[in-house]
Order: sequence, then C-alpha cells, then structure tokens
Amino acid sequence: MAEQQPETDPTLINILEHTKLKWIFVGGKGGVGKTTTSCSLAVQLAAVRRNVLIISTDPAHNLSDAFNQKFTKTPSLVSGFSNLFAMEVDPTPDDKDLESLDEGAGSFLSELAGSIPGIDEAMSFAEVMRQVQTMDYSCIVFDTAPTGHTLRLLQFPTTLQKGLSKLMSLKGMFGGMLTQLGSPFGAGGGENMQDQLLGKLEQLKEVIEEVNTQFKDPELTTFVCVCIPEFLSLYETERLVQELVRFEIDTNNIVINQVIFPQEVGSSRLLRARVKMQEKYLKQYYELYEDFHIVKLPLLEEEVRGTEALQEFSNYLMQPHLPEERPEFSDQVTQLQDQVMQLTQKCQHLQQQLDQGNINES
Repeated sequence: MAEQQPETDPTLINILEHTKLKWIFVGGKGGVGKTTTSCSLAVQLAAVRRNVLIISTDPAHNLSDAFNQKFTKTPSLVSGFSNLFAMEVDPTPDDKDLESLDEGAGSFLSELAGSIPGIDEAMSFAEVMRQVQTMDYSCIVFDTAPTGHTLRLLQFPTTLQKGLSKLMSLKGMFGGMLTQLGSPFGAGGGENMQDQLLGKLEQLKEVIEEVNTQFKDPELTTFVCVCIPEFLSLYETERLVQELVRFEIDTNNIVINQVIFPQEVGSSRLLRARVKMQEKYLKQYYELYEDFHIVKLPLLEEEVRGTEALQEFSNYLMQPHLPEERPEFSDQVTQLQDQVMQLTQKCQHLQQQLDQGNINES
C-alpha cells in the first residue's frame, strides 16, 4: 500500500522555532511513550534555549528511570547538561505544602479543602505552578499522566474557582461560627483566621488564573499528543484533541510511536501482519489530523534509557526516520537451497565414483 505523504512538516522543528513558547505539555494514553517523547523533546529544546525544565506530573514518575538519575520535587540538573533540569511532583496534595499558615489554620484549611471534591489537587497544582513561576526557565515541558488525569489537571483552574466561591459563601453563612472556632484553632481570632484562609486561596486562585490565561495563549503554550497506531490509542487521541479544543489549548503536533516500517520487516509473518494493521490506523491519523505535524517514531529493538540513548532518539523528532531496506529472508533461503542442491549433486557424484570403484574391484 502506498504510504500517504503528509503535507505538513513531519517533525517537531516548529516547536524549536517557536521561541516564545513557555509551556509545552506532552500527553496521551498510558504506555505509548509519553515520557520518552517528553524527555527527547526537552533534550532538543536544551540545545536552542537558555534553560529548560521538565516536570513529571504523573504519580507513577518515570523521569528518573528515563534519565537513569534520581529526581525529586526540587529541580535538579540532568547529568550531561548545563541547562536542562528535571523535577517530579505529586499532583495530590501534601499537608506540609498547605501549612504555610500557622499549624491550626493550616490543618483547618486542609480539612476544609478536603470537603470539596477536586479542590485539594487543584490547590496542590496551584502551589506547584506558583513555585515554578518564581523560577527562571525559558521553557517548561510537562510529562503528564495518562489522558484522564491530564484532563483533570486542565480543569483545575475551574475547580479552584468553584471551590473558592463555596468557601466565600461559607464565610457569609457561618461567619459567627468560624469566629468562635478561632481560639481552638490557634489562629488568633476567628476573623483573622478567615482572612488567612481566604487570603491563601485568593493567592492560589490568582496564580492559577494567570497560568490558565497563559495556557490558552497559543504563543505561549502548546500540547503534543503522543500515541501509537492502534484503535484504543487513536480513540484516546481524538478524545484528548477534542477536550483541548474545548479548553482552548493549542495543539498541532502528534507523535506516533512504535511504528513498524515495511522496509524493515523482511519476511516475518508477524511483523507483516502488524504493519498491515498499523497502516490502517496511520491512514486514519492522517485523515483526521491533516493539518497537524505528524511525527512517526520507529519501534526499536531496545528500550530508550539514559542520556545518550535519549539524545540519539531525540533526533527522530527533528528528522524523519529513514528505514533501511532489509534483504528478504526468502532470497537467503533460495541461496541456501542452491547450495544444498550443489552439495547434493557432489555427494551423488562421489557416491557414483565409490560405487564404480567397488564394481571394478569385484
């Protein structure tokens, strides 16, 4: 089947050339190679940007495994680089992060936040974004969790705003009660406690709203969808793209991982069957996203781990993979059959000579 040629550049060079980009999200279905892609993109960005930070927001962190280096929630320099940093943050809340007020008020804030679905994660994410904004990085790459978690992350600004509205309504309904609770919580007075609690939420709300405004600016933010040429991944990618459109977040790059190129198959029946299946879904990707930059990454014989491997693999994001033609095994079989036939003829000739000698002796 003739392969459809994309009209747009099949690389991520457009991201490197877009020098104003600050937030780059990399996401997709679980197990499609998001971490490898995000790390490879960060490696390429480090070559053209002043400094780059890659953040993992997936609870099952893989950055440490990808780079063969331990990372924490504090940015650390990646070995072999002078301007690439990495950190792994947990999107679920940490009480210590919330207790920037005194102990009683911080504990009360944590309990109150926990009563509003989703606001705990939203506040934690807002706190992370607040910290990131104080850091001087020219570009930040997010290695996100699988699609469902990523969509929740994108909903955090709305969740936080709704949660704040509920807390503001509580102030009017239970203001007297909160005032009486001031002393037991050690907040130095109910009104003071209210001000501290609501002030904290207001600060986080301001941060997340500012970040949310930047997320919706295509000059500052883009989302790279990672997938594989299979039905479930295609379905998840379409769902993700539709949600990104709804959230007004720019996306025009799709990375298709684990592609098997026909030229590299040889005569393996299994690989030929996989190629046939993949070609069907690759065609659908090109039809659905004809105006996207679609990058095809090859299925490799070995996993991509370590700085050197990531640097080498990252080149596929900038230059399309050129598969090498492998000789057909059938050709080798034909050669072996010819050799066997020649040997058989020699054996028959020798046998005839032996038989002739035995006749002469008798």
